Amino acid sequence: MDTLTKYLAVAAGGAVGAMLRYYLTLSGLSRVVQPFPLATFVINITGSFIIGFFLTLATERITISPHIRLAVAVGFVGAYTTFSTFEYETAQLLEGKDFVYAFLYVILSFAVGFGAVWGGIILARQVEGVPIGSHAVKEVSREPTAFELRGAHLLTVSADDEQSKQGM
Repeated sequence: MDTLTKYLAVAAGGAVGAMLRYYLTLSGLSRVVQPFPLATFVINITGSFIIGFFLTLATERITISPHIRLAVAVGFVGAYTTFSTFEYETAQLLEGKDFVYAFLYVILSFAVGFGAVWGGIILARQVEGVPIGSHAVKEVSREPTAFELRGAHLLTVSADDEQSKQGM
């Protein structure tokens, strides 16, 4: 039963992430700086910030149910961010000979996305007033289960979390 609830958590988070991505793709962001794919860029940057912030909170600051971690980090962010779309749009820019936009899109997505992840990590580490650089991670003895999304190791969630032991 626990496995089913984990899949349902990923599905629920994924549904919300996919709907928000679709909404932002249809928003005016798509038409602001044509042919630069601004909507996808904004989605990837905010997704980078969210995963940096959330996973740092979940691993260093507060105890969060493994189901919530799965719903947010694997489900929501996995469906919300758009790496495959990013790759396709870059190819389209290159095929259209928009080399400057293609170059800017790749460089800015990487640099600003990395900055967003780092900003999320820094902000999450300040949540409980623990100084930056003090990586106080609780030691937990458990066997982790790795979840992968799009071929990249994103999140390790244990089959037996401390909250689970407390009846959550």
